[in-house]
Amino acid sequence: MTHSPLASAALPDGIRDYLSDRALEPVWNAARDRLERNNLDVRGTLTLTVDDMTADRLSGLLGHTVTSGRVRVRLGDLDQALRRSAARQGLVSVLGILGGRPLVDRAAARRADADRWATVWGRLDSAIAATRLAGSAWVPEWIAGLRRGGILTRAGTEVATRAVDHAVAALGLLADTSAPRLRQPTDGVAGAPPDSRWELGELATRVTGNAHGLDDPQVAAVILLRAAACALRMEPPRSAAERRTLWQMLGVATDAVSGTVLALGLRPPGTDRWSAMMRERAALGLVTHLTTHELDHAGPVVLAAAEQPVYVCENPQVLQAAAHTGVDRPLLCLSGNPATVGMVMLRTLVTAGNTVRYHGDFDWPGLTIASRIIAAGARPWRMSAADYRSAAGRLDADHAVALTGTPVVAGWDPDLTSAMTATGLAVHEESLIDTLINDLRVGPL
Repeated sequence: MTHSPLASAALPDGIRDYLSDRALEPVWNAARDRLERNNLDVRGTLTLTVDDMTADRLSGLLGHTVTSGRVRVRLGDLDQALRRSAARQGLVSVLGILGGRPLVDRAAARRADADRWATVWGRLDSAIAATRLAGSAWVPEWIAGLRRGGILTRAGTEVATRAVDHAVAALGLLADTSAPRLRQPTDGVAGAPPDSRWELGELATRVTGNAHGLDDPQVAAVILLRAAACALRMEPPRSAAERRTLWQMLGVATDAVSGTVLALGLRPPGTDRWSAMMRERAALGLVTHLTTHELDHAGPVVLAAAEQPVYVCENPQVLQAAAHTGVDRPLLCLSGNPATVGMVMLRTLVTAGNTVRYHGDFDWPGLTIASRIIAAGARPWRMSAADYRSAAGRLDADHAVALTGTPVVAGWDPDLTSAMTATGLAVHEESLIDTLINDLRVGPL
């Protein structure tokens, strides 16, 4: 809320020079601050310490003697004196002209800003109410987090309003199509993501009219993924990889080429050219980087011979060691939290009847990843409490890393969580390479 002096007459040169004198700057600064804090109300008194020059100028303006030292000046007296002078305008207008900017009614501006934000938050509630998410238990936590985090505030009301509309439209659409878990309570384990029903650009075009409307770092994408994190009881994403994982949990493919699975010794039995190529690479002992794009191009193929066990690891160092030592059995590496292509391959193998055995890190993030993969139908591979105790007991001082973070329940072996908590050490997969390579040489466990 401002008072604009633009419509006021310009100050005549003589009075402007008089009022612009540096001796009066302390008076005008104090008056401007008082008025902007007081609804531009020309009432009240300024208490100032003035020198001889300032006292002299004030005396000439007010028409009575002002002495140097501690003085009290009524705003109303200043206003009337200016109106009687050649300025012929009140204090608020004159201060705007002298300062080169209109005075701001700060209290009114705060009220107007509060009104605008109330409209934004009300719009968010209304938008959620229009979807099937209104009764979801995570919604209040999500909204409270948005308020605390200042995501919308930093964006400004105009951007925030658009972002709210786009994010909620996308959430409602995902809840109805690929991510019904947004409408349902979870038990703290996100489980396997759904098959991708959407490309990110397709979803963004649908709800924003722009294929890049949900890209990083668009505000709509930020608040949508925070909603997903609340709904799935996951931490808000901090990295590009974590954001991709959340999109996958919503059934959205961010792209078809960057997420990969490393494959060694995979021999699809089909007669098509892709299957033949994979068999040739396996015979040469080569590692293949498989993407969603490649699997889509290959079409519906059988990935491994009937009843062929397929092993899966988390860390590329395990697969690299297997390649260097000539391991011939099928081994896939997911490189941490699996991309869309990884989950597609796992489900394809499990559906075809292949036994899939998974090994990962013995730390809390590792157990979270293992929970997803085992929920998709894989079986644990040396991931029991006994395996952990044995591995932890063999750690030397250089490889002993303290276990940190929030414990995760291992559904396949509840004793594993208590064993890890009691021991307090993380065991990363690369420290077990020799054991895992020996398993791959000996055969199925």
